[in-house]
Formats: sequence, structure tokens, C-alpha cells
Amino acid sequence: MGARDELLSAQRVVVKVGSALLAASPDAFATLAAQVAALRTRGVEVAVVSSGAIALGLAPLGLAARPRDLPSLQAAAAAGQSRLMWRWGEAFAAHRLEVAQVLLTHGDLRERRRYLNARCAMRRLLEAGVVPIVNENDSVSVDEIKLGDNDTLAAEVCGLVDADVVVLLTGAAGLFTADPALDPSAVRIPVVDLVDERVRSLAGPPAALGTGGMVTKLSAAENAGRHGASTVIAPGSMDQVLPKLFAGEDIGTLVCAPASAKASARKRWISTTLRPRGTVYVDEGAERALKKHASLLFAGVREVSGSFAPGDAVDVARAVDRAPFARGLVRLSADDARRVAGKKTAEAQAVVAALPDELIHRDDLVLL
Repeated sequence: MGARDELLSAQRVVVKVGSALLAASPDAFATLAAQVAALRTRGVEVAVVSSGAIALGLAPLGLAARPRDLPSLQAAAAAGQSRLMWRWGEAFAAHRLEVAQVLLTHGDLRERRRYLNARCAMRRLLEAGVVPIVNENDSVSVDEIKLGDNDTLAAEVCGLVDADVVVLLTGAAGLFTADPALDPSAVRIPVVDLVDERVRSLAGPPAALGTGGMVTKLSAAENAGRHGASTVIAPGSMDQVLPKLFAGEDIGTLVCAPASAKASARKRWISTTLRPRGTVYVDEGAERALKKHASLLFAGVREVSGSFAPGDAVDVARAVDRAPFARGLVRLSADDARRVAGKKTAEAQAVVAALPDELIHRDDLVLL
């Protein structure tokens, strides 16, 4: 139970609420708002990542079930988002708390200036005592800028606001040793110290109404861990689940953050938020140098794959086994990187005009 002691001192929390949970009861919004308000009275700042816009937008569009095509999903999100905010606004007004709508896409998180703008806005809302209600901007999202699910979004919001804990409220009582619906001997796992292949094998398929399942929750927990935050997968229907969790009670599954210190905000942005546009394969000498905090020079590059522009994120992998071990911001386009791969700086300067000193500067590189 000592692993849960950190929940007692949490100062900033991200709570994710799934669609199925909100649809399960007409009182769901009021119940959860009351629990968040209870945390606020203890001085805990809370950001809520809320699903439900698409589900609330089905009726206005005359739809009986969640559509599959992108235009219908976007339309349902647009129709449902205002209804979602009205529900939350009404629920929190009973506790004299204001809410603010924050809609994000992956594009807002991968572009540094937009990321910092979102970070400043979110932190200012929390400082002002406002409860941010965060959702993916599904009405304009397409595959290129889509985060995918709100478990993933909750982990990203954790990084934005430097949260201590992420709580993923769901219909399950936590992670189990087997599917409790099929195996009566299945038992809840109270604490996970490391998300490895054995733990991932315990996750089941996605949920029917939402987009995520235990697989995405474990993935989100790993991402939150990179931001230095622990994650709790907890049953949202349990009475007073949030106050009980932050009183240290043994509820759900706590996925502990790594003991290592938090990386800088910028390097966390590179390693967890950006999506690599390609891969640079390097020799053993370059790998050793990078692991000693050196920059990646052109001579150590053996191969370049993908299509990227200067400033994009790329994975750095070993040429011998193709395994990625780092991620960084590249300073050349993919075409230019291929032209100078394997060349010493003097040779490379004759090939590409205005050549930088390195392909990836050490300050823009993160070991994975």
C-alpha cells in the first residue's frame, strides 16, 4: 500500500471520464462534478478530459449508433460538444465552480508554439480555479492530426499541466489477471510497477461505445509515466471513487511512474508528443557517442528512411538491428540527409549549401 502514498500529496490531477460511464446514469455528470469539487476544496487542481461529445451528438443527427465514416463522426462531435459542455457547466455550477472548454488535436501538441500556448492557457485556468473540460477537437480532426482516444489525450494533458497523477475512470474495476467476466478466479492487480509484455497480455479488446480499452489505458499510463506521473485505472461507477482514491484507499490499479527524475519539458515534448516522420540509422560509433550526450554528425549515418523537413522529429535506430533508441529534431530534409549520410563535415559541405554542424543537435535529442 506504500505505493499509494503519493496520491495523498497530489496537487494537480487529470481525470479522464469515458463515454460509457457518462451514458450509464442521468446523474453521472453531477456525481463526478461533486467528487471533483471535493478535491478542489482540498486544494487539488483538476483538469477533466471528457469523452461523450459524439455520443451526445447522435440524437440530433437522427443516428441510433456511433457512425463509422469520418464526416458523420465529425458532425456528431460538432453537434454534441455544446451539449457536453452544457452538462458539465450545469453540474459544476452547483458547486460554484466555473468550467472552460479546451479542444485539442495532435497538431496543437506537435507544433512547439501551439503546444506552449495550450500549456500556458491550461495552467492559467487551473491557477484561476476554473475546471478545464478537455476533449479532442473531433469536428475537425483527421488521421494526420488525430490523437486517437481520450486515454491518450489524458496522458498528453498530464504533460501540458505537469500533473502528478492521471486517473482513468472506466467501467472496469482495474486491471485483472484475466477477464473477470469469463474467469471467476480472476483477481484485480492493485499495483503495476512496470508495463511490460506480461502486463500488456492481460489487456482485453476495445470497449464498444468508446474507442479505447485496457490496451490504450496501459499505453496512456506509460506515456504519463514519461511525464513523471503515475496513473490509476479505476471504476468510475464506485461511490466517491475520487475522494477515496486520494485518501489512499486500495481501489483500481495504480501504474507507478518510473523512479527516474522528470526530463525537461522540451525533451518530454520530443519523446512523447511528437510523431516521428522518418528514421535515421546509425553505426555503433554514433550510437556510443549519442549515449554520451553528443550530437549526431553526418559521418555516423548509414541510412535514412521516410519523408521529413528540417525541424521534424525522427527516430534514431541502430543500423545493425534496426532498433530505435533515440528521437530528435532533425536539421535537414530527408533528401539532404541522404545526400550527406556517411560523409565527414568537410565533404558534406560541398554537397549541401548552408549545412548545419550536425544532423541532430544534442539538445534536441532524447534517448528512449
